[in-house]
Amino acid sequence: MDPLQIAVIVLVIACVWAVVELAIAIRRARGSLDKIDRATASINDALTEARPVIQKLDGTLDDLQPVIQRAEPLLESANTAMDALSADLVEVEAVIRDVSHFTGAAANAGSNLSAAADTASAAVRRIFRRGASEAPDGSRALEQGAEPPVEAADADGADLPDEAPVNRYYTYGGEAAPEAGTDDKEAEQ
Repeated sequence: MDPLQIAVIVLVIACVWAVVELAIAIRRARGSLDKIDRATASINDALTEARPVIQKLDGTLDDLQPVIQRAEPLLESANTAMDALSADLVEVEAVIRDVSHFTGAAANAGSNLSAAADTASAAVRRIFRRGASEAPDGSRALEQGAEPPVEAADADGADLPDEAPVNRYYTYGGEAAPEAGTDDKEAEQ
């Protein structure tokens, strides 16, 4: 056999092999094209069903366009109102802080005033106790076990309760005076 014949046989075998491969590739491509055809048909069906929805959405968007245009100034005014409210809240916080300082100072002043009043009343009580215990004979002293006279109003100026105060008398000398409401004759007996 001639080398040229061998080359022709090899070339024919290669061509047959290429045609077979081409037929297999075309067959595979036809299967893929069928799948693509089915997918395209289902996409077309979905688009056909979606067209009315898309048209409704388009109409709704056209209707919403004026509302959207009106909403933008409303959002800007709401933003401005929020900024003003924030500024007002900062001012209110400063006022509350000032009021807090003022009420704290007033409370401290009230406590100091109360402490001063308590100190003064304690001093007055000590003076009355000293006067009763240190009084020499013949000087003015409260009766033994007697309380100091009750005034008509307390320190704040408010009236005292409606309890009847017990009247006590100061004595000058050694003899005690009778209680209020008793006669001199009853006192002698």
